[in-house]
Amino acid sequence: MADYPWIASYPPPARWDAPITTGPVQDILDNTAAQFAELPAVDFMGVKLTYKELHALANRAAKGFQKLGVGPGVHVGLYLPNTPHYLVAFFGVLKAGGTVVNYSPLDAEKVLEHKVEDSETQFIVTLDLPMLYPQMRALVGHSGLRRLVIGGLADLGALKSIANASGASPSANGLPAGAEDVPFQTLLDNDGAYEKHPFGDPAETIAVLQYTGGTTGLPKGAMLTHGNLTAASSQYVETTKVDPPLLEIGRERTMVVLPLFHIYSLSAVMLLSVRLASEMVLHARFEAEAVIRDLAAKKVTAFFGVPTMFTALLANPAISSVDLTSLKYVASGGAPLPVELQHAFTKHTGCLINEGWGMTETSPAGTFTPARGLRKDGSCGIPVPHDVIELRDIGDPSKTVPMGERGEICIKGPNIMKGYWKNPTATAETIMPDGFMRTGDVAYMDADGFVFIVDRIKDMLLCGGFNVYPRNIEEAIYKHESVAEVSVIGIRDEYRGETPKAFIALKPGHGEFTLEHLKDFLKDKLGKHEMVAMIEFRESLPKTPVGKIQKSVLVDEERKKAGASA
Repeated sequence: MADYPWIASYPPPARWDAPITTGPVQDILDNTAAQFAELPAVDFMGVKLTYKELHALANRAAKGFQKLGVGPGVHVGLYLPNTPHYLVAFFGVLKAGGTVVNYSPLDAEKVLEHKVEDSETQFIVTLDLPMLYPQMRALVGHSGLRRLVIGGLADLGALKSIANASGASPSANGLPAGAEDVPFQTLLDNDGAYEKHPFGDPAETIAVLQYTGGTTGLPKGAMLTHGNLTAASSQYVETTKVDPPLLEIGRERTMVVLPLFHIYSLSAVMLLSVRLASEMVLHARFEAEAVIRDLAAKKVTAFFGVPTMFTALLANPAISSVDLTSLKYVASGGAPLPVELQHAFTKHTGCLINEGWGMTETSPAGTFTPARGLRKDGSCGIPVPHDVIELRDIGDPSKTVPMGERGEICIKGPNIMKGYWKNPTATAETIMPDGFMRTGDVAYMDADGFVFIVDRIKDMLLCGGFNVYPRNIEEAIYKHESVAEVSVIGIRDEYRGETPKAFIALKPGHGEFTLEHLKDFLKDKLGKHEMVAMIEFRESLPKTPVGKIQKSVLVDEERKKAGASA
């Protein structure tokens, strides 16, 4: 371990070589409910559930799913915002023996269709909301999607009584037949005595298919195993250990406003919170004033966000009139955190922001900033326990680069995905024969093991914490009959970090073409997070001698403009 300089940077009692436990993900809830049954688990819109009640609802969901036909090898999609339905369904699917497939409410229709087909999803849980239900109802019968489980806000008042009931209701008639939608309360109308299937190797058994974008224009499903996710939760627990303790089991209250369909929130927020027996204050969406109000009124102790959230919080006048001293642990991920923003938040709240780096494919643990001890501005921290990071030569990833030099981050550890679902070619391109995974991120590591990310190999944008791929946008724009050439790059955005800008050369004789016209054309082809924010028209776009559009020229031009403006 002498070659691992980050070990000395761990603040006692945290250890890089601390034991990491793996097993079924549902055991995290089972263990917490057994030890802390009466502690509050969920707080949402006036509804509060204890860990005993959340556990009982998950068991009922498991039996309901099994009645539908869910078991090992069956994929169940969750197309949900942050409501108690997500927590109940997530653990219910896993207890039933199934695999969770996360769907984003931000996805365009064509992306949803691809995910349903590619993932072989048979059932989907969603809500009876106009921005969710119609899109999924239209896909029933497509590529094996058999039926929907439909929840609603009307369920919230009933969850507590269902959890505390001794069995199924006297009037229970079972599940609707055929492809008819199943009401969420009907799914739960049973005694919770589900069948426990034999569990295989946690490192091989897939718990979640988490889709991530790709340069091919189609999302790829990262196979995250039970071992991956339970290892990640163990890693997160270890990274929060300091002396005196910062986060204590059974004594914390966590704000859960990051979307649970995103791996950051699922793993680093929800699973960590359940493992710590923390009360989860759920917010269905991020609204700065509502978040500020609850942070103060509910004495939240742990908050996880992305840089755009911290920007919005600091910009909201309400933050100046509340007491946020209850905050003990604040973390940022999803995109690089500007140093100025970090300092401003700490000055305003007295709480440090702990920045980390990770990817969907790392579940998403990767690096962390020690909550106390050695910290470095501009760094995303040091490797999490049992993960090894090497900086490899960009042109030849079989070779490492000397300490302090830039190279591609390559990572190995128990939290690294099994591979991409039904995509052995992409898996082989990403996970090398020695077990290290190529990330596409360029960084350097200093003598203390701190990682500083400086660039990205992949042509990917980070917009408000979401991965956005220019080729997806370009392909959608090319469908417009007036477009001759297009290239999309990311430009600096003070709020989102980056935002897409399109350079377009129009065909001769084209009609009216404005930004608003383009947005209207793209609204059913792109997610909201992918939408173009700016257009620049050109007679033609810069090209290489062989005719390939030179995106790098456009990037350099924008950097010069930004420098001149600054």
